[in-house]
This record gives sequence, C-alpha cells and structure tokens, in this order.
Amino acid sequence: MMAKSLDELLRIKGVIAAGEFAPNGKLLGFRSKGTPLPGDVVLLTDPFAAEVNQMLDALAAAYGWISGADVVPGQRWIYSGGDLTIAVDEGLGVVAKTAKADFNQLFTALIEPRQVAGIGERPHERTVYV
Repeated sequence: MMAKSLDELLRIKGVIAAGEFAPNGKLLGFRSKGTPLPGDVVLLTDPFAAEVNQMLDALAAAYGWISGADVVPGQRWIYSGGDLTIAVDEGLGVVAKTAKADFNQLFTALIEPRQVAGIGERPHERTVYV
C-alpha cells in the first residue's frame, strides 16, 4: 500500500527523514526521526531534489530522442551512495540508512504495487519506472 503521509514513510525500516515536494522541487513538508538533521541539510533538500529531477529529465529527453521511447517527464528516482539512500517518487521522498533499509517496504510505500511486481523483469516484458 502506498504511503499517504510523511509519518507513514518514517515508519519504514531504515528511513530517517521524509519530505514532500511541489512539482518545482519546493519543500512542502519535512519530518525526521532520531537525531534531527541539521537545518542546512533540510534547506538543501529541495534544491537538491529539483536539480536531480532537472538533470534526469534532460538525460531522459536525450535518450528519448535517440531511442524513440517516451521517458519524460521523470516520475521517480533512487540514489544510493556512502551510507545513505535517497528515494523520490512524484512529490514524496525519503532518506534512509542503506544498510538498515527495507527496500521492498520502501518501494511498496512509494510506488504502486502493480509497478513493484515488475521490478527486475526485462523491459520488453513490462515497463517499470524506478
């Protein structure tokens, strides 16, 4: 079942922060658990997400032009590096400790269950945007 609130996202194993974004990347709401994130990290969250969205849309547009595939606008992305994973889906995003995260629960909360079922399948069998 998709999460309906930031508090629901915070209950996912490994998630330490959750946010809600406007289409332009503006941070609409933010919650964290455990040690609060520093204010500058919270303030950098929306420009970071907006820049990643913009970069991925530009890359997708180029890929779409080359391949003829319809991959714009982007809907969701996941980045994992160091100790943290950031997952964003159409206006909701989380920061999770990678080693502690339950990715099945995270994907189910952020992505519609019918799309989660297709993860790992070959693209010609089913289109999945993750």
